Formats: sequence, structure tokens, C-alpha cells
Amino acid sequence: MSRAFRVTVPASTANLGSGFDALGLSLARYDEITVEVVAGATGDVQVEVDGEGAGEVATGHRHLVVKLLHRTMRHFGVQPPSLRVRCANRIPHSRGLGSSAAAIVAGITAGCELSGVSVRDETVRQDALNLAASFEGHADNVAASLLGGFVIAWNDAERFHASRLEPHPDLAPVMLVPAEKSATRTTRGLLPEAVPHRDAAFAAGRAALAVHAFTSDPGVLLAATADRLHQDYRERAWPASVAVIKALREAGVPAAVSGAGPTVLTFPGGGALPETVDSDGFEVHPVPVDRGGVQVAELG
Repeated sequence: MSRAFRVTVPASTANLGSGFDALGLSLARYDEITVEVVAGATGDVQVEVDGEGAGEVATGHRHLVVKLLHRTMRHFGVQPPSLRVRCANRIPHSRGLGSSAAAIVAGITAGCELSGVSVRDETVRQDALNLAASFEGHADNVAASLLGGFVIAWNDAERFHASRLEPHPDLAPVMLVPAEKSATRTTRGLLPEAVPHRDAAFAAGRAALAVHAFTSDPGVLLAATADRLHQDYRERAWPASVAVIKALREAGVPAAVSGAGPTVLTFPGGGALPETVDSDGFEVHPVPVDRGGVQVAELG
């Protein structure tokens, strides 16, 4: 059966300073993945990539979107048809903006559609979240891309979960994106096995405050985004980013590393960075909050 549809999936920023592996925010920069059922042997796939990652990422069955699409269809007991997949990537890769999470969510969403179910259904959405987080290893980025808005993510012994909350309408993120890249597996290797009890207590209080700040009172974002769990330990992975964060915070501007870095997440008043802060080496991009999460549109 001939069918074509487009999956539009947002970027995300995770941790938000104090909420390591627990808090995420969906951002209005999008990858678009067009999936078309075509004639050919069952399971054949053609992949075209435009934009971020073109000529660099794997193609064919090794492409991340295709991996998760096929894995999702197998989960639902459906045989994948022959497909043409076109990826228009606008989320920077390896910059802490959830590009891999977006690809995972896109693949799972497409796999659900081809299996005759939809992530708009609450039960399917929970299944999709668990598939995505199990592959990614944590749920903050994938939950933000899947659900949109502000998310709190957690896991128990067997399942990943997330709650979506409505972000405050005055949130106006600005991203400082450097040319250098970073990898989650590298930066996680810099974290200690244990932290002092006082730092754990500090993190718990600030993460709780962050939920209030991002949903109800952005006026306390500076305090809410303070971190003692991960940024200082990983400073040598992105020293320029940490230097900018320190300068911004000293100027009274909420700032933190976005996800695994090296992008800097900040919330300057009026959308403009203080003139006293040197952002040389970074591209400055205002990026609105996305509130809708992943979307599917039938084509033709």
C-alpha cells in the first residue's frame, strides 16, 4: 500500500542546570523526516540526508531513524515494508541539543504510524517513551521531543516515565552554539561515582525550584539553574562554555550547559546578552520553546 507522511520533531535541552538526567525543555528547531512506502523487497530502505550530518551519518539500515523505525515495528509485530526516508536535519549534531534523541523519537513515531498505531494515543505514547529512553539510556531529551514543553523524567526498575508541564509563556531561551562538538559518552565519563551529601541536597532543592521557575516564576531561574552535580566536573570537556556560563551568571543572567554540551542555554532579559559578556566563538540563536512535541502529517 502506497503511503507517505512527514514526522516533524523538535530539538531539546536537558538538565537545565540543576535537573541532571531529570528535566528537559522542548525547543522550536526541527528535523523533518519524510517516510514513503515504495515498491521493492520487504525491509529495503533508501535514506537521503540533507542539512546537519549530510555525508557524515550512517545511511541505509544503520541510520538511527531507520534503526528505531524497524525496532518499533518489530515491537508491534509488524514486518517493515520497503521505504524511502528523507531527513532534513536542522538540529545541530553533537552540541547538546538532543539531535540523537530527536532522531530516536522520529524513528519510533514513524514506526508506530507504519504499525497502525499513533503516539497521540496515551498508551502508545508511554510505550514509545519507554522504547526511546531504553535506547537512549535516559528519558529527559526524548521525553521533551516526544511531548513538547517542559518535562520531568524518571525511571523505576523496569520502565521510563515522564510528566509534561506547561512552560511559562515568558520563557525566551537563547542558545550560544560553538563550532566544537561534544559527545555524551565522553562527558559522562568525567563524572564521579559519588558526590558530597551537601551537593546532593543542593541539587535536590534547586531541581525542585527549577520546576517552579520554568512553569510559574521565571524570576527565580538564576537560582534554579545553579548546579553542583555535573558542570564543574565536566569543565575540561568544554572550558569555553563554562567560562561563558560563569560570566553570564555573574552578570545576573540564568545560564547552564545544554545537555552534554558544549552549547550554552541562557535566559537573558529582553533576549539580548549583556555587552560585558564575551560570546566570541559562539553563534547566538534565540530559540523559542516548542509546546507541541513530535508531529505527523500525511502527504498527498
